[in-house]
Amino acid sequence: MEAPSAAPPAKKKKKAPVVLVGLIGAAVVIAAIIYITRLGKEKTDDAQVEAHVANVSARIAGQVKRVLIEDNQPVKKGDVLVELDARDQQVRVAAAHADLAAVQAQLRQAQTQLALTDKTAKANLAVAKGGIAQAAAVTGSTQAMIDQAKADVAAAESRKQLTQLERERYEKMLAGGAVAKAEVDAHVAADTQADAQLATAKARLITALANRSNSSGTAQSAEGKLLAASTVDEQLEAAKAQVELAEARVAQSQAALDHAQLELDYTKVKAEIDGTIARRSVEPGQMVGPDRPLAAIVDLASTWVVANLKETQLEDVKPGQLVDISVDTYDGELHGKVDSIAAGTGSRFSLLPPDNASGNFIKVTQRVPVKITLDDRSGKTLRPGMSCDVTIHTK
Repeated sequence: MEAPSAAPPAKKKKKAPVVLVGLIGAAVVIAAIIYITRLGKEKTDDAQVEAHVANVSARIAGQVKRVLIEDNQPVKKGDVLVELDARDQQVRVAAAHADLAAVQAQLRQAQTQLALTDKTAKANLAVAKGGIAQAAAVTGSTQAMIDQAKADVAAAESRKQLTQLERERYEKMLAGGAVAKAEVDAHVAADTQADAQLATAKARLITALANRSNSSGTAQSAEGKLLAASTVDEQLEAAKAQVELAEARVAQSQAALDHAQLELDYTKVKAEIDGTIARRSVEPGQMVGPDRPLAAIVDLASTWVVANLKETQLEDVKPGQLVDISVDTYDGELHGKVDSIAAGTGSRFSLLPPDNASGNFIKVTQRVPVKITLDDRSGKTLRPGMSCDVTIHTK
């Protein structure tokens, strides 16, 4: 008998193209479904929750006295978190108060001296002007006395000449026996009296001349006093300068006191925002300073989502577009809007940005941060760093 033919296996081989076509069709259908479902949407699972995180540091160097916070503790703005030893700052404040009191006393003294200088200088000027007038009057009076004394001397000299002539005439007549000796004696006495009157008049003239010299010195002295008293404006300017200097010292001391008071206030490290404590790294007795963070405050009441989209996904993404957000921690979706798109890629702002000018360049698709604000958190607490899936509706 002859062997059976191999026709049946040939029929089985004809099923392979059908299966291949079916698989290709299924792939096309799945791709079409994926394309249709993703049409007008941009999705990424490279997204996380962000929030305001305020690092807490001391404003001044000091030793920690008390720590009033624990990790994960809620705090309000203004709450005292850490207290530093304030004794050094208290001493500085007391010293600044003392310095301020001292310069304030100097200011009051300068102001009093200004008022005194104003009154004294003006009074001295008035007295000096009066002295000038008095010296002028004395000079005039002295000149009148001199003139009077000169007239008296002239009159006395005339009387002297007259009495001398009368005496000589009567002495001659006495020698001739024409008059009595008593008459001669009377004329001799009159001549002697005239001598005395002439001497007196000359003495008065000398005195008047001496008074004129004295009055001249008095006038010069009065002019000198007037010249000295005429510096009223200069004296007042000097006194005002002392007041201004004292005022500047008061302002300087007040600033020093304010600075010391600020440092005293800085011994109490306070919360600047509402939030929750994280990363507490301070203990009593430690030495701390502005360069060392003591803790962080996370504002959980104001959180947002940052989605890192591929640069190829950004063409249709614009602020204001609706966003569906799925947080890995919670079931269900949250909703928000695109707030803004970063000015550069994430790698561009990294600590060591890539240098694409190198010879071994390999093109890598970059990601750009997109900030998404939340419409409603639905009572869910979102913490920074939580992972999210984001779908942006671009159509």
